[in-house]
Amino acid sequence: MQRQQLADFLRRRRGAVRPSMVGIAPGPRRRLAGLRREEVAGLAGMSTDYVTRLEQGRSSQPSVQVLAALARALRLTDDERDHLFHLAGHQPPLADSASRLARAGLIRMLDLVGNNPAMVLSDLGEVLAQNQASILLTGNNTGLSGDSRYVAYRFFTDPALRDLHPHAEWERHARQQVADLRAVAGRRPDDPAVTGLVKRLQQASPDFRRLWAEHEVAVRRADRKTFVNSRVGPITMDCETLVTPDLRQQLLVLTPADEDSQERLALLLVLAWEAFPVEHEPEGFDFTGNAHVTG
Repeated sequence: MQRQQLADFLRRRRGAVRPSMVGIAPGPRRRLAGLRREEVAGLAGMSTDYVTRLEQGRSSQPSVQVLAALARALRLTDDERDHLFHLAGHQPPLADSASRLARAGLIRMLDLVGNNPAMVLSDLGEVLAQNQASILLTGNNTGLSGDSRYVAYRFFTDPALRDLHPHAEWERHARQQVADLRAVAGRRPDDPAVTGLVKRLQQASPDFRRLWAEHEVAVRRADRKTFVNSRVGPITMDCETLVTPDLRQQLLVLTPADEDSQERLALLLVLAWEAFPVEHEPEGFDFTGNAHVTG
């Protein structure tokens, strides 16, 4: 581990990230052009004290999970992320492991979609990053472990996920989940991550077994979904998907499908703002504005 080089790299990258790049309004009292340590800590989901010790070269070797969170928070490019791993004494993630780290370009695109909910997913349906509007609409789905990290597994085994949508849409969404997973299984026939997930789903859900046996296949590019929200009512969203060339990650952007849904989404954002009184809000945090990636 190159402790002092790591500390210098983290300090310089923090100074290079402008607040607006991560959805933080500059604020009248801001002196730094870059991020504060507490802002990096919040974005990465760790304590300010730990970020301070890393930047001062006083920390123990950070874990791979910590490095991945810092790479997201600091908007590192793929090359910068690999350099961060090297400095910390870890090998950069291989292709299969890297697919579980949101690509730097996709994270930057999360910052550009404003108040529209958006997320980065792996081809197996792991939510790798979300902006704040996405969290408000669907809940925070990053950082899950085991099979719970797969959207398809939760859809067939967790009623709470199905209840995000009207009952009349369940069958259509179920078929889409299975058809999409079929496409992944076709591209990666010998990948134990894929075959294992399919096997566990067949064991866990009779509905999945029924639909898997029909052998429908489709890669979702566009869709329309209605989200049931207890605070503002149903919100119907058009879903557009941008897929990376290797088909391993995708950016999903949701936009209101009609005027009523646009007003309800705006109201949801306002209610979220009101739920965080100013005296408890980190200075300059734009809760209803640009993307905030969870760590």
